[in-house]
Amino acid sequence: MQIPFLPLKSVTEKYSEEINAAVLRVVNSGWYLQGSENKSFEENFAKFIGTEYCIGCANGLDALFLILRAYKELDIMHDGDEVIVPANTYIATILAITENNLKPILVEPTFDNLEIDDSKIEERITPKTRAIMIVHLYGRCAYTEKIGALCKKYNLKLIEDNAQAHGCCFKDKRTGSLGDAAGHSFYPGKNLGALGDGGAVTTDNQQLAECIRALANYGSQKKYVFKYCGRNSRLDEIQAAVLDVKLRHLDEDNVCRQKIAKYYYENINNSKIVLPKRIADKNNVYHLFPVFCRERNNFQQYLKDSGIQTLIHYPIPPHKQECYKKWNNISLPITEKIHNQELSLPMSPCLTWEEAEYVVDCVNAF
Repeated sequence: MQIPFLPLKSVTEKYSEEINAAVLRVVNSGWYLQGSENKSFEENFAKFIGTEYCIGCANGLDALFLILRAYKELDIMHDGDEVIVPANTYIATILAITENNLKPILVEPTFDNLEIDDSKIEERITPKTRAIMIVHLYGRCAYTEKIGALCKKYNLKLIEDNAQAHGCCFKDKRTGSLGDAAGHSFYPGKNLGALGDGGAVTTDNQQLAECIRALANYGSQKKYVFKYCGRNSRLDEIQAAVLDVKLRHLDEDNVCRQKIAKYYYENINNSKIVLPKRIADKNNVYHLFPVFCRERNNFQQYLKDSGIQTLIHYPIPPHKQECYKKWNNISLPITEKIHNQELSLPMSPCLTWEEAEYVVDCVNAF
């Protein structure tokens, strides 16, 4: 048996008739940027997330970058200000901060939950701190009431990196609506994935939304009139149309992921393999299913030899990357342990029960 990590062709084929019709509609319209498809998707995604505004953009990195840049344009943040962020995240989260001449303050996660340790945040807050950026990594909700209370106590902005958690909830609210603003990625492999790059910002703040929309359109709110030194970061009409189709099926796809995860949790039984703490399904949409193994490289090769494709998320933490040489000597042992031991098992709404059973049998036999 050969089991791919994520069969994107199969994911798309589930809704191929609707997607093909949507793409053809755009092609035949003759309008390919900033048209009715964007308007429709932005309205529908804002409603789904539970915010007043959604602004489509080119990708998830731009979404986070534009939020911080807008706060600078609105005189809320300035060069050198600090943003508290989890140390174990994909580098895009960090890049959005440093590209804005802001300073990331890296905070360790907990190993069992993999999200930022809210007990370690307050000690890192200084007079220069302007925001806490949480990352709903792997599809797990990173928000806690303690984080919300800290933002209120110190008058900090709460920014969500919701790239991996479309459809996830905290109590009765979706991630992406819990803070002041959220960045979303629609990279093809995401739970809500486009057929190329795409991203969005969600927020309830009208002034922030208007600033972000202008910044993403060269800094213009009126054609050929430029209020800001902006950039070109737009979601094209074809991607918006495809995302609108897939958004209608997102909750049911997430249920498929949750059923597979339930099977993994209840049947993986190997002392060499550690699973993250299981949390309620509404708090986890299982973008990825990470497990941890001290013999990760051998484990990955064994699964490959068994026909199971896996991926590492992520092999090198941001503070050990060459592009951030000044941080290379920092010791973040929990983050480093996660990055040294993590391996993601196959997880998608197209994974069959037979495939899931085979994965579990192989993992248990390692």
